[in-house]
Amino acid sequence: MDKKRVVNVDIKQYGMIFMLIVIYLIFAALTKGATLSPANINNLVMQNGYVVILATGMLLCCLTGNVDLGVGSLVALTGAVCGIAMVDHHMNMWVAILLALLVGIASGVFVGFFVAYLGVPPFITTLATWLMWRGLTYTVLQAQTKGPFDGSFTFIGSGFLPTVKVPFGDGQLDLISIGVAAVVSVLVIVAEVKSVATKKKYGFAQNPFWQLALKDCVIIFVVFFVFYKLGRNAGIPFVLVILAVIVGIYQFITSSTVAGRQIYALGGNRKAANLSGINTNKVFFWVYTNSGLLAAVAGIVLAARNASATPKAGDGFEMDAIASCYIGGTAVAGGAGTVLGAVVGAFIMGVLNNGMSIYGWSTDIQKVVKGAVLLLAVTADLLSKRKK
Repeated sequence: MDKKRVVNVDIKQYGMIFMLIVIYLIFAALTKGATLSPANINNLVMQNGYVVILATGMLLCCLTGNVDLGVGSLVALTGAVCGIAMVDHHMNMWVAILLALLVGIASGVFVGFFVAYLGVPPFITTLATWLMWRGLTYTVLQAQTKGPFDGSFTFIGSGFLPTVKVPFGDGQLDLISIGVAAVVSVLVIVAEVKSVATKKKYGFAQNPFWQLALKDCVIIFVVFFVFYKLGRNAGIPFVLVILAVIVGIYQFITSSTVAGRQIYALGGNRKAANLSGINTNKVFFWVYTNSGLLAAVAGIVLAARNASATPKAGDGFEMDAIASCYIGGTAVAGGAGTVLGAVVGAFIMGVLNNGMSIYGWSTDIQKVVKGAVLLLAVTADLLSKRKK
């Protein structure tokens, strides 16, 4: 093969996966294997589900070179809407969910209008909604917890898919979890084969076979490890299904649609995007509307997991979502980043939180560590761009 047509695997894209594995193994050693338990893997998935959802919405904002500071407060407000609708007004669960989604969309439209059509900077607009929605949550809940919720609603945040368990070792193993892992692994291989075929067809630079094989083996190992641990616990959490659907939809939007390409173009150079015929105001509007929608989904999932709505719900979630995007490789100035990168970044934050808690570090030290990791990730991105 012509050496000019050989290119190495993108370290920025896949380096985060290796970083996630390394961090996880470090805490596994520090906690003497406590983080490796099936119950803890299940907790990692369920406790970080709403952060992954928020990070997916936040990614689109970060791709434009901005952030949404109001999503944490909106998580609390939409959870409160569910609680008031079901507990105080005895509404059907689906009606309560619909109301919460409408509140999230309305918040996104509110932010999008000020940002896109009145020209108010996103930082200022979302800082205002951060304060407004938190205050409104305390007002509607009267600073009290609303709950408990019905089991059909809490299933969204803490339920599991049906299982087919067989005796295995000193316990049981869910065959459905193993089956899903096998299907995901096959899809990974098929996607890689199609990618290689496409590059050959159009004469694009090829990755060395050993790099592709190593990358896919690591991904498949992680997939089987996670699903094996879930199978040894209670099976696949319903939250994981929600995450898979959301991540799949937004991965498709950002990589294979005109709307997705317009976001990248806007983040890369807004003036050039305008000159090329892109309505950047419209892009800003739908990006922040979408952020409100996904914040509402995260609020519903969190309320379902907690079986209650509290005024302090979602406190600090906006920072975790922003950090997830930047740790996952999203460019600070916008225009570069992936959904899968944001998901990996969210789980890096989750593993840090989980590992430090089990190891016994105080919340103060945890904040110092997470801040340092975020700073290092952003610094590495900036230094890399200067070098190029």
